[in-house]
Amino acid sequence: MVSIFWQLLLVFSTATFVSAKWNTTKFLFTFGDSYTTDGFNISAGVGSPVPGFTSSNGQNWVQFLGGTYNITNTKVFDLASGGATIDAALVAPFEPTVLSIVDQVGQFNRILAPRPVGAEWNASNSLFAFWIGINDVGNSFGWTNVTSQSDFHRILMQRLFSQVDSLVKDGARQFLFLTVPPTNRAPLLIDQGPKVVASITAALADYNNQLVANVKSLTQRHRGVTANIFDTRPIFNTLLDNADTFGFVNSTGFCDAYQNGTPDINTQIPPCAPVSSYFWLNSLHPLFTVHK
Repeated sequence: MVSIFWQLLLVFSTATFVSAKWNTTKFLFTFGDSYTTDGFNISAGVGSPVPGFTSSNGQNWVQFLGGTYNITNTKVFDLASGGATIDAALVAPFEPTVLSIVDQVGQFNRILAPRPVGAEWNASNSLFAFWIGINDVGNSFGWTNVTSQSDFHRILMQRLFSQVDSLVKDGARQFLFLTVPPTNRAPLLIDQGPKVVASITAALADYNNQLVANVKSLTQRHRGVTANIFDTRPIFNTLLDNADTFGFVNSTGFCDAYQNGTPDINTQIPPCAPVSSYFWLNSLHPLFTVHK
Protein backbone atom coordinates (compact mmCIF):
# COMPACT_ATOMS: atom_id res chain seq x y z
CA MET A 1 0.00 0.00 0.00
CA VAL A 2 2.97 2.35 0.50
CA SER A 3 3.72 2.30 -3.24
CA ILE A 4 0.11 3.31 -3.89
CA PHE A 5 0.60 6.38 -1.72
CA TRP A 6 3.62 7.50 -3.75
CA GLN A 7 1.68 7.05 -6.99
CA LEU A 8 -1.21 8.99 -5.52
CA LEU A 9 1.15 11.81 -4.65
CA LEU A 10 2.47 11.86 -8.21
CA VAL A 11 -1.06 12.22 -9.58
CA PHE A 12 -1.80 14.91 -7.00
CA SER A 13 1.28 16.94 -7.83
CA THR A 14 0.52 16.97 -11.55
CA ALA A 15 -3.15 17.87 -11.15
CA THR A 16 -3.11 20.83 -8.79
CA PHE A 17 -2.11 24.45 -9.30
CA VAL A 18 -2.54 26.90 -6.46
CA SER A 19 -0.98 30.36 -6.34
CA ALA A 20 -1.47 30.70 -2.59
CA LYS A 21 1.63 29.30 -0.90
CA TRP A 22 1.10 26.45 1.53
CA ASN A 23 4.28 27.28 3.42
CA THR A 24 2.88 30.68 4.42
CA THR A 25 -0.62 29.44 5.27
CA LYS A 26 -1.13 29.64 9.02
CA PHE A 27 -4.88 29.02 9.03
CA LEU A 28 -6.99 26.68 6.90
CA PHE A 29 -10.77 27.02 7.02
CA THR A 30 -12.72 24.25 5.29
CA PHE A 31 -16.38 24.06 4.35
CA GLY A 32 -18.21 21.08 2.88
CA ASP A 33 -19.93 17.76 3.43
CA SER A 34 -19.02 14.21 4.49
CA TYR A 35 -15.96 14.18 2.23
CA THR A 36 -14.56 17.03 4.34
CA THR A 37 -15.91 16.86 7.89
CA ASP A 38 -13.86 15.55 10.80
CA GLY A 39 -16.58 16.12 13.40
CA PHE A 40 -15.17 19.39 14.73
CA ASN A 41 -17.83 21.60 16.33
CA ILE A 42 -16.80 25.26 16.30
CA SER A 43 -19.84 26.21 18.33
CA ALA A 44 -18.21 24.40 21.27
CA GLY A 45 -15.29 26.83 21.12
CA VAL A 46 -12.19 27.57 19.08
CA GLY A 47 -10.10 25.19 21.14
CA SER A 48 -12.62 22.36 21.40
CA PRO A 49 -11.36 18.84 20.59
CA VAL A 50 -11.60 17.32 17.12
CA PRO A 51 -13.45 13.97 17.30
CA GLY A 52 -11.92 12.83 14.02
CA PHE A 53 -15.14 11.45 12.58
CA THR A 54 -14.65 10.94 8.84
CA SER A 55 -16.33 9.04 6.01
CA SER A 56 -13.03 7.55 4.80
CA ASN A 57 -12.29 4.97 7.50
CA GLY A 58 -9.18 6.97 8.32
CA GLN A 59 -7.94 10.46 7.71
CA ASN A 60 -9.57 12.61 5.05
CA TRP A 61 -7.95 15.26 2.84
CA VAL A 62 -8.31 17.98 5.48
CA GLN A 63 -6.61 15.87 8.12
CA PHE A 64 -3.78 14.93 5.76
CA LEU A 65 -3.20 18.63 5.05
CA GLY A 66 -3.38 19.43 8.75
CA GLY A 67 -1.07 16.57 9.71
CA THR A 68 1.07 14.67 7.23
CA TYR A 69 1.53 17.64 4.89
CA ASN A 70 1.48 20.39 7.51
CA ILE A 71 4.82 22.11 6.94
CA THR A 72 4.34 25.35 8.82
CA ASN A 73 2.13 24.49 11.81
CA THR A 74 -1.03 25.43 9.91
CA LYS A 75 -4.06 25.45 12.18
CA VAL A 76 -7.18 23.86 10.72
CA PHE A 77 -10.78 24.81 11.41
CA ASP A 78 -13.01 22.26 9.71
CA LEU A 79 -16.58 23.58 9.62
CA ALA A 80 -17.95 20.91 7.26
CA SER A 81 -20.99 18.81 8.07
CA GLY A 82 -21.77 15.32 6.80
CA GLY A 83 -24.63 15.37 4.31
CA ALA A 84 -24.34 19.12 3.71
CA THR A 85 -25.79 20.94 0.74
CA ILE A 86 -25.26 24.56 -0.21
CA ASP A 87 -28.57 25.68 1.25
CA ALA A 88 -31.09 23.38 2.89
CA ALA A 89 -33.88 25.58 1.55
CA LEU A 90 -32.78 24.71 -2.00
CA VAL A 91 -31.72 21.09 -1.57
CA ALA A 92 -32.72 19.41 1.65
CA PRO A 93 -30.06 17.28 3.36
CA PHE A 94 -30.84 13.81 4.67
CA GLU A 95 -31.82 15.23 8.06
CA PRO A 96 -32.58 18.73 9.36
CA THR A 97 -29.66 18.83 11.81
CA VAL A 98 -27.13 18.87 8.95
CA LEU A 99 -25.37 22.22 8.63
CA SER A 100 -25.47 23.61 5.10
CA ILE A 101 -22.81 25.88 3.62
CA VAL A 102 -25.05 28.78 4.62
CA ASP A 103 -24.99 27.50 8.21
CA GLN A 104 -21.26 26.83 8.15
CA VAL A 105 -20.42 30.30 6.86
CA GLY A 106 -22.82 31.71 9.45
CA GLN A 107 -20.79 29.98 12.16
CA PHE A 108 -17.62 31.48 10.73
CA ASN A 109 -19.19 34.94 10.66
CA ARG A 110 -20.23 34.71 14.31
CA ILE A 111 -17.26 32.92 15.86
CA LEU A 112 -14.16 33.17 13.67
CA ALA A 113 -14.59 36.42 11.73
CA PRO A 114 -13.83 38.46 14.90
CA ARG A 115 -10.43 36.66 15.05
CA PRO A 116 -10.69 35.30 18.59
CA VAL A 117 -7.69 34.08 20.58
CA GLY A 118 -6.43 30.95 18.84
CA ALA A 119 -7.70 32.08 15.44
CA GLU A 120 -5.86 35.32 14.77
CA TRP A 121 -6.01 34.92 11.01
CA ASN A 122 -5.53 37.59 8.38
CA ALA A 123 -5.91 37.98 4.62
CA SER A 124 -2.39 36.87 3.76
CA ASN A 125 -1.98 33.86 6.07
CA SER A 126 -5.31 32.07 5.62
CA LEU A 127 -6.86 29.79 3.02
CA PHE A 128 -10.60 29.16 2.66
CA ALA A 129 -11.42 25.84 0.99
CA PHE A 130 -14.79 24.59 -0.27
CA TRP A 131 -15.68 21.08 -1.38
CA ILE A 132 -19.43 21.05 -1.89
CA GLY A 133 -21.97 19.91 -4.45
CA ILE A 134 -21.94 16.13 -4.11
CA ASN A 135 -25.29 16.11 -2.33
CA ASP A 136 -26.68 19.09 -4.23
CA VAL A 137 -26.24 17.29 -7.54
CA GLY A 138 -26.92 13.82 -6.16
CA ASN A 139 -30.22 14.85 -4.59
CA SER A 140 -31.49 17.03 -7.43
CA PHE A 141 -30.31 15.59 -10.76
CA GLY A 142 -33.53 13.65 -11.21
CA TRP A 143 -35.90 16.48 -10.35
CA THR A 144 -38.63 17.25 -12.87
CA ASN A 145 -40.02 20.30 -11.06
CA VAL A 146 -37.25 22.63 -12.26
CA THR A 147 -37.03 24.40 -15.62
CA SER A 148 -33.68 22.70 -16.29
CA GLN A 149 -30.82 21.28 -14.28
CA SER A 150 -28.54 23.98 -15.62
CA ASP A 151 -30.90 26.73 -14.51
CA PHE A 152 -31.11 25.19 -11.06
CA HIS A 153 -27.33 24.94 -10.85
CA ARG A 154 -27.17 28.67 -11.55
CA ILE A 155 -29.38 29.23 -8.52
CA LEU A 156 -27.09 27.03 -6.44
CA MET A 157 -24.04 28.95 -7.63
CA GLN A 158 -25.62 32.28 -6.79
CA ARG A 159 -26.28 31.03 -3.26
CA LEU A 160 -22.82 29.50 -2.85
CA PHE A 161 -20.95 32.57 -4.01
CA SER A 162 -23.13 34.87 -1.94
CA GLN A 163 -21.61 33.03 1.02
CA VAL A 164 -18.13 33.41 -0.43
CA ASP A 165 -18.80 37.14 -0.86
CA SER A 166 -19.69 37.22 2.82
CA LEU A 167 -16.28 35.78 3.69
CA VAL A 168 -14.61 38.37 1.47
CA LYS A 169 -16.36 41.06 3.52
CA ASP A 170 -14.92 39.40 6.62
CA GLY A 171 -11.43 39.78 5.15
CA ALA A 172 -10.86 36.46 3.36
CA ARG A 173 -8.70 36.80 0.25
CA GLN A 174 -7.40 33.35 -0.67
CA PHE A 175 -9.81 30.62 -1.77
CA LEU A 176 -9.64 27.06 -3.00
CA PHE A 177 -12.56 25.21 -4.60
CA LEU A 178 -12.62 21.48 -5.27
CA THR A 179 -14.75 20.16 -8.10
CA VAL A 180 -17.37 17.51 -7.44
CA PRO A 181 -15.70 14.15 -8.12
CA PRO A 182 -17.15 11.59 -10.55
CA THR A 183 -19.73 10.20 -8.16
CA ASN A 184 -21.43 8.79 -11.26
CA ARG A 185 -18.84 6.02 -10.82
CA ALA A 186 -19.80 5.31 -7.20
CA PRO A 187 -21.63 2.05 -6.40
CA LEU A 188 -24.73 4.03 -5.37
CA LEU A 189 -25.18 5.24 -8.94
CA ILE A 190 -23.80 2.24 -10.79
CA ASP A 191 -26.38 0.03 -9.09
CA GLN A 192 -29.20 2.21 -10.45
CA GLY A 193 -28.34 1.46 -14.06
CA PRO A 194 -26.94 3.22 -17.14
CA LYS A 195 -29.81 5.70 -17.61
CA VAL A 196 -29.35 7.09 -14.11
CA VAL A 197 -25.57 7.14 -14.54
CA ALA A 198 -25.92 9.06 -17.81
CA SER A 199 -28.28 11.56 -16.19
CA ILE A 200 -26.06 12.36 -13.22
CA THR A 201 -22.95 12.40 -15.42
CA ALA A 202 -24.44 15.27 -17.42
CA ALA A 203 -25.55 17.06 -14.24
CA LEU A 204 -22.08 16.76 -12.69
CA ALA A 205 -20.42 18.18 -15.78
CA ASP A 206 -22.76 21.17 -15.85
CA TYR A 207 -22.35 21.87 -12.12
CA ASN A 208 -18.56 21.73 -12.36
CA ASN A 209 -18.49 23.93 -15.46
CA GLN A 210 -20.55 26.53 -13.64
CA LEU A 211 -18.31 26.26 -10.58
CA VAL A 212 -15.24 27.02 -12.69
CA ALA A 213 -16.97 30.00 -14.31
CA ASN A 214 -18.04 31.39 -10.96
CA VAL A 215 -14.56 31.03 -9.48
CA LYS A 216 -13.24 33.11 -12.36
CA SER A 217 -16.00 35.67 -11.82
CA LEU A 218 -15.15 35.87 -8.11
CA THR A 219 -11.65 37.15 -8.81
CA GLN A 220 -13.01 39.64 -11.33
CA ARG A 221 -15.52 41.03 -8.83
CA HIS A 222 -13.11 41.35 -5.94
CA ARG A 223 -9.75 43.01 -6.36
CA GLY A 224 -7.02 41.25 -4.41
CA VAL A 225 -8.86 37.93 -4.18
CA THR A 226 -7.17 34.76 -5.48
CA ALA A 227 -9.38 31.77 -6.14
CA ASN A 228 -8.17 28.47 -7.50
CA ILE A 229 -9.73 25.23 -8.67
CA PHE A 230 -8.47 21.83 -7.62
CA ASP A 231 -10.04 19.43 -10.10
CA THR A 232 -10.68 16.13 -8.32
CA ARG A 233 -11.89 14.39 -11.48
CA PRO A 234 -8.53 13.48 -13.04
CA ILE A 235 -7.38 11.87 -9.81
CA PHE A 236 -10.56 9.85 -9.26
CA ASN A 237 -10.71 8.78 -12.90
CA THR A 238 -7.03 7.85 -13.03
CA LEU A 239 -7.33 5.70 -9.93
CA LEU A 240 -10.58 4.09 -11.06
CA ASP A 241 -9.36 3.49 -14.62
CA ASN A 242 -6.15 1.89 -13.33
CA ALA A 243 -7.43 0.23 -10.20
CA ASP A 244 -5.26 -2.86 -10.59
CA THR A 245 -2.12 -0.77 -11.02
CA PHE A 246 -2.85 1.16 -7.85
CA GLY A 247 -3.67 -1.99 -5.91
CA PHE A 248 -7.42 -1.60 -5.47
CA VAL A 249 -9.12 -4.99 -5.41
CA ASN A 250 -12.53 -3.50 -6.18
CA SER A 251 -13.33 -0.13 -7.78
CA THR A 252 -17.03 -0.55 -8.55
CA GLY A 253 -18.37 -2.02 -5.32
CA PHE A 254 -17.59 -2.36 -1.64
CA CYS A 255 -17.58 -4.92 1.16
CA ASP A 256 -20.82 -4.88 3.16
CA ALA A 257 -18.91 -5.72 6.33
CA TYR A 258 -16.91 -2.49 6.08
CA GLN A 259 -19.52 0.04 4.98
CA ASN A 260 -20.05 1.56 8.43
CA GLY A 261 -16.34 1.69 9.24
CA THR A 262 -13.89 -0.70 10.85
CA PRO A 263 -11.82 -0.70 14.05
CA ASP A 264 -8.58 -0.42 12.10
CA ILE A 265 -7.58 0.92 8.68
CA ASN A 266 -6.31 -2.54 7.69
CA THR A 267 -9.15 -4.63 9.14
CA GLN A 268 -9.97 -7.77 7.18
CA ILE A 269 -13.20 -9.72 7.51
CA PRO A 270 -13.22 -12.80 5.23
CA PRO A 271 -14.15 -13.38 2.51
CA CYS A 272 -13.41 -9.70 1.80
CA ALA A 273 -9.90 -8.38 1.22
CA PRO A 274 -8.50 -5.88 3.77
CA VAL A 275 -10.60 -2.73 3.92
CA SER A 276 -7.65 -0.54 2.87
CA SER A 277 -7.49 -2.27 -0.51
CA TYR A 278 -10.93 -1.06 -1.61
CA PHE A 279 -11.58 2.22 -3.40
CA TRP A 280 -15.07 2.69 -1.92
CA LEU A 281 -15.78 2.21 1.77
CA ASN A 282 -19.49 2.13 1.02
CA SER A 283 -21.89 3.20 -1.72
CA LEU A 284 -20.60 6.79 -1.99
CA HIS A 285 -17.48 7.41 0.11
CA PRO A 286 -13.89 6.63 -0.94
CA LEU A 287 -11.32 5.39 1.53
CA PHE A 288 -8.52 7.35 3.16
CA THR A 289 -6.09 6.20 0.47
CA VAL A 290 -7.99 8.25 -2.10
CA HIS A 291 -8.08 11.28 0.21
CA LYS A 292 -4.33 11.01 0.72
